[in-house]
Amino acid sequence: MNDTPTTALKPTRTRYKVLWLVFTLAVITYLDRLCISAAAPAITQEFGFTPTQMGYIFSAFTLAYAVFEVPSGWLGDYMGTRKALTRIVLCWSLFTVLTGASVGFWSLITIRFLFGAGEAGAFPNIARTVSRWLPAAEQGRGMSVSFLGLAAGSAIATPLVFKLIEWQGWRWAFVWVGLVGVVWCVIWYRWFRDTPEEHSSVNEAELKMIRANAVKTDFEHKHRVPWRRLFKSANLWAIGAMYIAYGYGIYFYITWLPTYLLKARGFSTTYAGWFSSLPWILSAGAFWFGGWLTDWLSMRTGSMKIGRCGVGAIGYGVSGLALLAIAQTENRILAVALIAVAMCFQMMTASAAWSVCLDVGRRNAGVVTGFMNTVGNIGGVASPMVVGYAVEKLHSWTIPFYVAAGVFAWGVVMWLIVNPNRSVLDET
Repeated sequence: MNDTPTTALKPTRTRYKVLWLVFTLAVITYLDRLCISAAAPAITQEFGFTPTQMGYIFSAFTLAYAVFEVPSGWLGDYMGTRKALTRIVLCWSLFTVLTGASVGFWSLITIRFLFGAGEAGAFPNIARTVSRWLPAAEQGRGMSVSFLGLAAGSAIATPLVFKLIEWQGWRWAFVWVGLVGVVWCVIWYRWFRDTPEEHSSVNEAELKMIRANAVKTDFEHKHRVPWRRLFKSANLWAIGAMYIAYGYGIYFYITWLPTYLLKARGFSTTYAGWFSSLPWILSAGAFWFGGWLTDWLSMRTGSMKIGRCGVGAIGYGVSGLALLAIAQTENRILAVALIAVAMCFQMMTASAAWSVCLDVGRRNAGVVTGFMNTVGNIGGVASPMVVGYAVEKLHSWTIPFYVAAGVFAWGVVMWLIVNPNRSVLDET
């Protein structure tokens, strides 16, 4: 570490390099996750799957992701995110590649379940990394960087995978996107360290900035987790219940959106690819704006309730109204525009939700974010199956939008119950 007076006065910027790695991780995460939604029409054609069967295949990932989210989040609390994220990305990359070797329904559903288990814990460990590497006033915006990566990966996934399928078939598409994660792991493990104190590129000025107003014990690895106290927290359960709506909504976009545009709205493959990307492209701005807004309102009003819960409730409310409008319009261009509105207002809430977990979780942030994502993914498990059932059994693409709007109304109520000022360990 350079101890000259000049460098001591000017903070280094190593934390921003960490954010770049977080951004690229989020890109890869959603590129891999959305690969199957883009490949679904080709997979369905080859194996003759029904919409209900594809719903089960989509949900296999989400079920495993939910089940293993808390253990994988705890793994980051236990050993640090350097090792935890290396393990997570290597596992999901392996099963992404193996998806291309599927021979039928049961092999595909098994591989997708294992893929979900491998990817579980990615975002809780990203949240833990942000909480260790950024000052509290920047953590909302720090989380928004990961969501920008999510949007970027999602935006490029469908047109890229459509093109890969056109060139080499759907099986090789999974091989190529899976290998990208392996490259990221090598860079991450060689360069990253769990805390700024451990990194040789961080000077004292940057470290002081990061640790301003922080409690030392909030940054220690904790091998013992007060599970009973955590799970008795009404605030924690309200956070999880709130996130059910987020999981329900996002997994329609992750799984069925390209098929919906092809089958229900009659777009060509080219237009379906680009219109699948459009909401994600616009959502990148929503992620960033939401991260800035939740931090700005919290500081401006002096109220975390307004900054976190206000942003969340308004975002869910507008998204639900847009979903109702999608179900009622026959104009396919207007439907695409409304999908973009619904997604943007939902994504605007993401930084507020994950920042709440950092607010109330503190040194147990990995477990708390993992819990929120686990409960939220109950909605993610249900969403693809509800759509598949409605399309096959009820012959309707509109019913799923009415159901989704109702789920978001539930989410608004839960946002109003959440208390970002109360630590989950303060309740008895």
